This record gives sequence, C-alpha cells and structure tokens, in this order.
Amino acid sequence: MSDKSFHHWPFFDDSHRELVNSLDQWAADHIEDLVADEHTDLDGTCIKIVRALGEAGFTGFAVPAEGGGQTDKLDVRCLCLIRETLARHHALADFAFAMQGLGSGPISLFGNTEQKERFLPQVAAGKMLSAFALSEPEAGSDVAALTTTATQDGDSFVINGEKTWISNGGIADFYTVFARSEPSSSAKGISCFVVEADNPGLSVVERIDLIAPHPLARLRFEDCRIPKSNLVGTRGKGFGHAMATLDVFRTTVGAAALGMARRALDETTTHVSNRKLFGGTLSDLQLVQGKLSDMALAVDTSALLVYRSAWTKDCVAQRVTREAAMAKLHATESAQLVIDAAVQLHGGNGVTKGNIVESLYRDIRSLRIYEGASEVQQTIIAKQVLNQK
Repeated sequence: MSDKSFHHWPFFDDSHRELVNSLDQWAADHIEDLVADEHTDLDGTCIKIVRALGEAGFTGFAVPAEGGGQTDKLDVRCLCLIRETLARHHALADFAFAMQGLGSGPISLFGNTEQKERFLPQVAAGKMLSAFALSEPEAGSDVAALTTTATQDGDSFVINGEKTWISNGGIADFYTVFARSEPSSSAKGISCFVVEADNPGLSVVERIDLIAPHPLARLRFEDCRIPKSNLVGTRGKGFGHAMATLDVFRTTVGAAALGMARRALDETTTHVSNRKLFGGTLSDLQLVQGKLSDMALAVDTSALLVYRSAWTKDCVAQRVTREAAMAKLHATESAQLVIDAAVQLHGGNGVTKGNIVESLYRDIRSLRIYEGASEVQQTIIAKQVLNQK
C-alpha cells in the first residue's frame, strides 16, 4: 500500500484529496485492462486511455472551466496529483493524460474565445488528442535556434520546417506549433499556431521508437497553409507563450517521476519483506535497510519540492521558474536512483522483462530529458539564484 499521508499536507484542500482518492480507485479498476495491448497497439492504447479518462471526467482537469474543464484555471496541484497517481499505476496512462494538458496548454493560457471553444471542450472530453510541437532536429532545449518558419500570405500563414521528438505525433488531432514568424535569430519573433492533423501540408515522416512505449514522431511542414485565425496569442510572443506553458507543466513532470518512485519503493518494500535469505528476510539486512531509507528520503524530498512548486503557482506567484526547475530536476534524478535501487534489490527479477521495476527502469529515463533536460534545469536554477543578488 502506497504512503498517502502526504495528502494531508497543508498544500492541499479537501477537493484535492477527493480527486486523488477517486482517481486512485478508478485507476485500480480500469488501467490494467486499458493498457493490455500497449505492446501490440500503442496508438490504439493511448487513444483508448484518453477516451476513458475523458468519460470519467479526469481529462477535464487538463483545461480551464472556460474550455469545459473542472477548475476555474489550470490547477497545478490537481495536475500533479493526477500525474503522480497515474504514473504510480502505469506510465503510459500518465503520458496520455499529460499530453492533453501540455498540447492544449498554449490555447488554455493564450488562446482567444473562438479557439478555446473549438478545441478545449473536445480535449476535456477526451475526444480530441493534442500535441505540443516545439523541438526540432537542431533546436531542443535551445528554443531560440528553431528554424521552422511561418510566413504570412494574406489571411493565411504558410509553415515550412520540421519538428521532432513530438509526443502524440501521428495520433494527435491537432498540434500547437511554434515557428518563426519574424526575421530574427533570437527568441524574439517566434509565434504559436494551431495546426490540425488533417492539414495536407503536414506529414508524419518518421515514427520514433523509444526504450519505453511512447508515441513519438518527426513531423514535416511543407507549404502548410493555415488561416490567420489559428495564431495563438500575440504574434512574435511565442517564446514567452511556450515558457509560460512549460512553467505550468514542468512541475507535473516531477510529479510523474514521483509516482514512479513511489511504485518502485512500494514494490521493493514488499519484495524485501517476503524474500527469504540467510534464515530471515532480505529486509533484516542493515545494508538493505539503508537502501530503503535512502529511497524513502528521496521520495519525500521530491514530494515536498513538487507540491511546493504546485502550491506556489496556484496560490502565490504567476511564474515559478525556479521552483518548477528544482521540482523537475530533483524528482526525476531522485526517481532514477530510487528505481535503480529497486532493480538491484529485486536481483534477477529486477532485470526480467515484464517485472514492474524493469518497466519502471525504462519508463523513468526519458523524464530526465524532456521538457528541459536536467542540465538545463541546473542552468535555470543557477541563473535564478544569481538574479536574486
């Protein structure tokens, strides 16, 4: 049984506790069946998970109330609790939920009324899948280096370029795409656009296989014409729109890592308590107890940083650049260590395909890279500290 005492921390109110309890029960009842075909039908499984989360009302937390969502504005504590809970049950369920929020995030935060009415209710209902198209072959963490262009032509924009490592690539119904609309070699001049998946100028040129099941693709835009009304927010301010979106969702990556770490700790506690060794159990060994202590410490410190960041965003500050970077960095790096320890303590079973800790070992690795690699988070934190002087 996973530790739930943190639900009573002062970061949360009763609505948060009710949400996580209902989701945990729903996940226990449904996720195993929903992910049964993940290795043979990855795309279909992701779509099925989103549909089910929508029917249950949980994807409604991925958008604000004005777009058919469950909360007046994006509630980061809700997003984190949902991602942690789903990740503890199954990483693909967490991924499917997360992309509903991240992909539609620029519309939630900066879209106009027509855009919100057209896309967000479908996202909230789980009837449309969204994707966030920012990274390029030569522009990952360095967003200012992106080369995809959006040229205005009358009442249209024409997009040309490539995006890669795009989650939900190939199965999304629409993409929020960042492209350079102004002549500039810096972060200035980037704009955000909605591109629907059936646009003839958009093609999926490569599906990318990862070490853990995850729908990922490289996209190509060739004279991809979209109406001017698909510009999201302010022209030339797309970099700020992207960073503000990540400012909301980066903390939730830490929450997902936290959920995986909790599952690893739960599995390991059960294993070492039952594994017979030298006339006792594995848990009798002081070295094992030391490992468990380190794992539990890593879980709790991660939780404190994640929910401090979420609470700060919801209740105190418009931007949580420093807090979100700390939460993501510490939680993802700590989860990697916790899961590695779990594999070690499971012995041969820990590296056997199909064992939960073996799956977690593959699932956790990408979280230290996407939405800003650990080294990028270190740079962000250092700059924030230096700017305090």
